[in-house]
Amino acid sequence: MAIRILKEALQVWKLRQPRVPRGQLELPIQRERFRDRNADKGGRSFYFFDFDDNIAFLSTPAFIFHKDTGAELKLSSGEFAQVSKWIGVGGPYKDYRVDFCERAGTFRCFRDQDISVVEKLMGRRQTFIEDLAAALGFPDVQWKGPSWSCFYHATLNHRPMSVITARGHHPETIKDGIRLLVKEKHLPHEPNYLSVYPVSNRDIRDRLGDSDFRQSVAALKKAAIRSSVDQALRLYGYSPYHRFGMSDDDPHNIELIVDEMTHLKRRYPEMSFFVIETQSGRFVKWEVYPDRTEATLCAEAEKAFSAFEQLSLLPKT
Repeated sequence: MAIRILKEALQVWKLRQPRVPRGQLELPIQRERFRDRNADKGGRSFYFFDFDDNIAFLSTPAFIFHKDTGAELKLSSGEFAQVSKWIGVGGPYKDYRVDFCERAGTFRCFRDQDISVVEKLMGRRQTFIEDLAAALGFPDVQWKGPSWSCFYHATLNHRPMSVITARGHHPETIKDGIRLLVKEKHLPHEPNYLSVYPVSNRDIRDRLGDSDFRQSVAALKKAAIRSSVDQALRLYGYSPYHRFGMSDDDPHNIELIVDEMTHLKRRYPEMSFFVIETQSGRFVKWEVYPDRTEATLCAEAEKAFSAFEQLSLLPKT
């Protein structure tokens, strides 16, 4: 009884807190509905998204540890993506290491934690949900990532979508976070999920063929892309007019995503495959061919909004 009363009191307190005004309205293009450009030919556009620093900027930290002292150094997810290849190798991070312990290691905040029934009653949620909720308290321009407009467009138009993230949460935790975006009116409804792959999750790794837990995140994302394309063809059938696009901000991931898309293009030469690179303020849309890639759009950060229509796989106008 006491727990129930306390929970109700907390809910009332939250409702009374002032709302922080939003700093950015959705662009007009995002509120328009478009028929899939190849729908009349039986084709569909499939969207694959990384989440962190791509759909949204979250404050979830990663930690690296000094090899000698064990002292931990806190990095943002974006910082970690930029320096990961130098950790333990060279530069200012040569004396640090990555710790893969699920509970106390580098990525502990990117994993689900055991939450007791009492803690749930008290309102405790997984870190992904808490970090996303905290981000929504800031103006939109501070938390919306470079692929937000593309993500919104795909959701609004019920395009089949896969979320392929380095996080290790349960897929339902990722969906719970996106439901929060719906609840807070940032999305009109839940996405039309094709698949959700938090590739560091133990069960997901096993499903992707990494039962020995030896593959890198980038390699796992490659496997997730392949699996998502296979799932698309099982659910929607084969069509030479299908289009697949994946957006990511991590430079190493981009390299292997392009590699995987190249293999898929060779396997399905009639279909179209795209990689959207969003790292360091760059917005580059690459079309992938069997023997090369071609940049079909390049934009700097200050021109990103005007480029979003082309960055997403919108119909030509």
